[in-house]
Amino acid sequence: MDTTTNIRELNERIKEESSFVEMITMEMNKVIVGQKHLVESLLIGLLSDGHILLEGVPGLAKTLAISTLAKTTDAGFSRIQFTPDLLPADLIGTMIYSQKKEQFEVKKGPIFNNFILADEINRAPAKVQSALLEAMQEKQVTIGENTFTLEKPFLVLATQNPIEQEGTYPLPEAQMDRFMLKAVVHYPKLEEEKRIMRENLLKDFPEASQVITRDAILKARDVVKDVYIDEKIEQYSLDIVFATRTPEDYNLESLKEMISYGGSPRASINLAKAAKAYAFIKRRGYVVPEDVRAVCHDVLRHRIGLTYQAEAEELTTDDIINKVLNTVEVP
Repeated sequence: MDTTTNIRELNERIKEESSFVEMITMEMNKVIVGQKHLVESLLIGLLSDGHILLEGVPGLAKTLAISTLAKTTDAGFSRIQFTPDLLPADLIGTMIYSQKKEQFEVKKGPIFNNFILADEINRAPAKVQSALLEAMQEKQVTIGENTFTLEKPFLVLATQNPIEQEGTYPLPEAQMDRFMLKAVVHYPKLEEEKRIMRENLLKDFPEASQVITRDAILKARDVVKDVYIDEKIEQYSLDIVFATRTPEDYNLESLKEMISYGGSPRASINLAKAAKAYAFIKRRGYVVPEDVRAVCHDVLRHRIGLTYQAEAEELTTDDIINKVLNTVEVP
């Protein structure tokens, strides 16, 4: 059987398998007005088993979007408000002495759930942020001598206010790299805000209904892995990431002094994963270059280090990604 027939069959299969995406989007749109990019980012994370960092000023429905996504599934949901006095034990749990049994028992923390909303993650110091690292990377938690595997799906959705605000602790690079995507949430448009205002004045605020089970999500993740990505598009993804490391090899000499470090191998992996999930959301069985470009900013935004010179020239990581996308040859 030739490749074209295979891709055609795969395309038909994925069209059928991805029908629930529309149902989740419809349910989320009942509660979240506008913010199409935010909803898409959450779906990409859900489908490709990746954690998401949402950045934006307060009041842009970041927390609401995450709790609404949890309501569309039968998954468990925990909200942890990060504060400067939070301790790792408040997150993962601790050992408690039981007088009745005369022994220590494990009391599990709120991390033992499917969806974890780490609200204002940059309000807590590094020791608490690092308590999340094992859970995010290894999908397991160690309390005392016991190691517990976390239930699937396990998704950390963190929100943070922009760093300029006082009383925040910037996330270490190692932790930033563990987030698959960093989505920036912007203010709604005038018409959208009018609708938001009206909905909030209603007696009954709209609520999302459950439309998918946990098992269906895990099954969909396997289907996303089957989405076809051509070798040329793999090469295109790698060229984008390598252009952030050695810009001089891609006719981007001007960026050499602006970048202190480029995307890690996690950037390449997540770029391919996110592009596959994006194609799935668009109900396609194959990845096109536009899919890579659509997810590129969210995947690379937090993985590029800026030099002092770049900051002095008020250059952002998004500006660098734009230059890379405009220069690297599209297959």
